[in-house]
Amino acid sequence: MIKVVKFGGSSLADANQFKKVYDIIKAEDSRRYVVPSAPGKRFSDDKKVTDLLYDCYDRVSRGDDFAEAFSPIRNRYNEIIDELGLDISLEDEYAKIKACFEARAGRDYAASRGEYLNGIILADYLGFEFIDSADVIFFNNSGVYDSESTALALKKRLQNVEYAVIPGFYGSMPNDTIKTFSRGGSDITGSIVASAVSADLYENWTDVSGFLIADPRIIEDPKPITTITYKELRELAYMGATVLHEEAIFPVRKAGIPINIKNTNSPDDSGTMIVESTSQKPEYTITGIAGKTGFAVVNIEKDMMNSELGFGRRVLEVFEKNGISFEHMPSGIDTMSVIVHLAEFAQKEQEILAGLHRNVDPDSVEIETDLALIAVVGRGMKATRGTAGRIFSSLAHSHVNVKMIDQGSSELNIIIGVEEKDFEKATKAIYDIFVTQRL
Repeated sequence: MIKVVKFGGSSLADANQFKKVYDIIKAEDSRRYVVPSAPGKRFSDDKKVTDLLYDCYDRVSRGDDFAEAFSPIRNRYNEIIDELGLDISLEDEYAKIKACFEARAGRDYAASRGEYLNGIILADYLGFEFIDSADVIFFNNSGVYDSESTALALKKRLQNVEYAVIPGFYGSMPNDTIKTFSRGGSDITGSIVASAVSADLYENWTDVSGFLIADPRIIEDPKPITTITYKELRELAYMGATVLHEEAIFPVRKAGIPINIKNTNSPDDSGTMIVESTSQKPEYTITGIAGKTGFAVVNIEKDMMNSELGFGRRVLEVFEKNGISFEHMPSGIDTMSVIVHLAEFAQKEQEILAGLHRNVDPDSVEIETDLALIAVVGRGMKATRGTAGRIFSSLAHSHVNVKMIDQGSSELNIIIGVEEKDFEKATKAIYDIFVTQRL
């Protein structure tokens, strides 16, 4: 069995966390390829190494001296090395990084050094081979990830390597410039490596024991999700549920490799298993609840709009020309509503209103703000009668007014729009009706 294991920044924040990671990896011979993040926060007021590196590079870019700002980075890694009792020195690496900073190697280069240095330390600690991600993960000249070249390079490089550490978050472009994924991109690296070696399982170790049914900031001690499908995860992640980087799903999903979200600080917890499909029945009708605030609704009204060929296209054309993407578009016979992110829409509000009048000559256009969207997601909803009725009944009992409803044909999720002031109340009501009252 082959497992690829990725450890987040909190899992590798200091020497004590390194020891936990060592015990986890050495507990199973199958954990053969390790993808580390840069050291995260050790305590609430601490700074992540990546942020310290960005700060250093910004100082260089302004022409300021950065020696003092680099010291905490150097001290952080040296402290880990000393406390682990390792016989290595990173002084040459520090000197090289400083020289590259002065040569303006780029912010991506600066940010990537956190994973790079952590990878060197972890590889030495484990007795594994260190492989620089710049040698095996590639982006094209436009900075877009090159999956074909990467897959070939990784397979060739790892063909005869039984155990290796491959730093997360970065790769290289054809001109050897370092390029990073978006923030949290170590998840993506782990997924790419898992796909390349045809792993049986991709373990993603973090500081939580998997996904929870609802946001713990809203629901006190919400129940965990034991198994979730990729489709369900996609719906929840889109609406703000964040444990795993969204783009990390696709390489392993394509290869049919399951992901197990695990807790470095509670390694015996089963965590959440993310799978392509499953015959396992969910414990509850719903798998999860997630939501976001900060939406606006543009309500367009026009008599007989349903008989106008191309009406919807002309409406969306206005938003497209102004660079605004829409989230949902519920409609009636003579009404159409376009839901957008308020922060984006507000900047182009008048241009869009003028464009709508030019394109579709509406009878009226009204804007509503302070809308929150809540996604209720679950593969169990399809086989359960009355799910929508239970949702709306629970909201009515909590005196929450439903502003919008959108349900896809897959019956995998229902999107509900409520006023922002009712967001938390609505989330609690839905959780209670499906989970608390089910217990």
